[in-house]
Amino acid sequence: MNLRIAPRVKANLLRAAKLSGRSLTDFVLASAIASAEDVLATRTTFALSPKSWRKFHELLDSPPREIPALKRLLREKSVFDMR
Repeated sequence: MNLRIAPRVKANLLRAAKLSGRSLTDFVLASAIASAEDVLATRTTFALSPKSWRKFHELLDSPPREIPALKRLLREKSVFDMR
């Protein structure tokens, strides 16, 4: 893969790669892979058998289960609110 990039962009990539302890190629490739996975994760479909699809819908339609620890947590003051 050949890329034409501005010298300032390349300098930023080189600096970031160096700070992360990677070669420029490894840094750019890892960043590109992570970005591609993020994009694909939001656009991926999944297929279910009719039985699994019914079960999936049952679970979506069922009331949420009660989690006492979560209820307590949500009643507590947030660490961001404490001064």
